[in-house]
Amino acid sequence: MDYQTLKLDASGPHLLVVTLNRPKALNALNTQMGRELHELWTRLGAEPGETRCVVLTGSGERAFCAGADLKERDGMAQADWQVQHELFERGFMALMEFPLPVLAAVNGHAFGGGLEIALCCDFIYASSAARFALPEVRLGIMPGGGGTQNLARAAGERRAKELILSGRQFTAAEGVDWGIFNRACESVSVLNDALETARAIAENAPLSVRQAKKSIRYGLQTDLLTGYRFEIEAYNRLVDTDDRREGVRAFNEKRKPVFRGK
Repeated sequence: MDYQTLKLDASGPHLLVVTLNRPKALNALNTQMGRELHELWTRLGAEPGETRCVVLTGSGERAFCAGADLKERDGMAQADWQVQHELFERGFMALMEFPLPVLAAVNGHAFGGGLEIALCCDFIYASSAARFALPEVRLGIMPGGGGTQNLARAAGERRAKELILSGRQFTAAEGVDWGIFNRACESVSVLNDALETARAIAENAPLSVRQAKKSIRYGLQTDLLTGYRFEIEAYNRLVDTDDRREGVRAFNEKRKPVFRGK
């Protein structure tokens, strides 16, 4: 599709780079971007084609995403605000339910909804030069893009309360120490570092990657034994696949496997 606020680039045969592309507005989330993100995750989740992994980043050097576009929201009627937020909600949920791995390459500052977008991804590489916060309580609202849930699951209840209730900023290094980010990278290399990991993921058996992601996500929402039962069900779906047979065959023939997602 021809997106107004997103840029899509293929990086190899199985890797897609999605760029939030409103650099003059620090890639702030407006209604159009919300609409396009929801459409992208919904469509690509249903019909991924050859795509096996996605890297999500921001345009420009300053920001990944500054959060919701407050200029657009200035003077917005309550009904319009709620309609817009419903659109944002659908986009956040579509990203969290997205079946393919999504790596956030947070190239610059990420505040409010921008940080929440990153937290919806499977994991995060963050620029060491950037700053991050969920400052919504300073604006008379609260996180509404999964922030209270995803941050608490990543960093723990007490750290999430500290950051959300104070609204204070933190660094990439702190985010790594607290389990929010996977890696703090130099600002010039954050996208390349994420792409390197994404390529390694995309080389693996795509059905296996998707089943493993699903097992981790849903298993963590239940008790250990039920989660293990879910894992076994996911595992058993892979036994009678061409990729499983190819993987074993390639191992014994001492060559690199050629996975086809079948």
